[in-house]
Amino acid sequence: MIVRRFVVAVFAATLLVGACGGDPPPPPPPPAGPDMDSLRAYNDSVARAEAARRADAERLAAERAAEAERQRLMREARTTLEEMVFFDYDMSEIREDAAARLRAKVAILRASPTVQIRVEGHADDRGSTEYNLALGNRRAEAIRQFITGFGLAENRFEIVSFGEGRPLQQGSTEADWARNRRGQFVITAGANAINPGN
Repeated sequence: MIVRRFVVAVFAATLLVGACGGDPPPPPPPPAGPDMDSLRAYNDSVARAEAARRADAERLAAERAAEAERQRLMREARTTLEEMVFFDYDMSEIREDAAARLRAKVAILRASPTVQIRVEGHADDRGSTEYNLALGNRRAEAIRQFITGFGLAENRFEIVSFGEGRPLQQGSTEADWARNRRGQFVITAGANAINPGN
């Protein structure tokens, strides 16, 4: 009986040791890292995206700069078109300085076919009102003939005389009178379609 108990106890202990003993199971494998080809493809994709972003930013900056330059040239062209010319006392002939200004206008007007201009003739206050109105008209007509002599259509230019009625400068000195003997230019159509020309 004692032997049997002993055998049963040894058997139970053997089973217990057998169940608890042995090597532990191996740990799970580490998660797979990216292979070098995948990493290289990812880096290439990031680099391409960054290059595309830089190219877009450079293109937008260039477009903005080009538009700013176009607007600047349009403002300059408009200033040229509106620049006054002046006449000698009691004269309606185009002076050399006026001719240079008018030729600059011609280049812009050729490149801007929808632009129309009102040419205003003015005189100083010496002489009668009727005389000065006629003188202002001769001055405006001389300007129109000069400009259309370069092949521009006459119907793009209307003329009007204000005589002495709209002085640019008040006073009775030669400097005052010289400022009032002028041709003035008003854009009446196509102001938004001014092309600076060549």
